[in-house]
Parts: sequence; C-alpha cells; structure tokens
Amino acid sequence: MIGNLTGWHGLIILAILLLIFGAAKLPALAKSLGQSARLFKGEMRAMKEDPLDPEERLAPPDQTR
Repeated sequence: MIGNLTGWHGLIILAILLLIFGAAKLPALAKSLGQSARLFKGEMRAMKEDPLDPEERLAPPDQTR
C-alpha cells in the first residue's frame, strides 16, 4: 500500500499536515523528528560497539574467593 504512493500523494499529505498543524508548527515537528532519529542512531551505534553480550550484562559477576 505504501509502495504505491506517488508525488501527488505526497503533496496531498503535506497539504493535510499544513491544515492540521499549521505552518508555524511544522518546522518544530521536523526538528523533533530529526533529533529523535539522531538519538536512535547514536544508541544503535553504542549497542554495536558494546563488547559485552546481553547475557553477560545480566549475569551477576563471578564471586570466586
């Protein structure tokens, strides 16, 4: 369904968003979405660089004496 969208559909969606939110709020909405995407990318990158497996992170440390 989403794959069948054309340029006209995008323009119609943009016009509806302008009517609902108003032109003044759209830049703030776009900025918020950009910040959220940037935060998500950073967290995903941190997860990939983390050397510990999730199972090791949850397991208690060895208590050998």
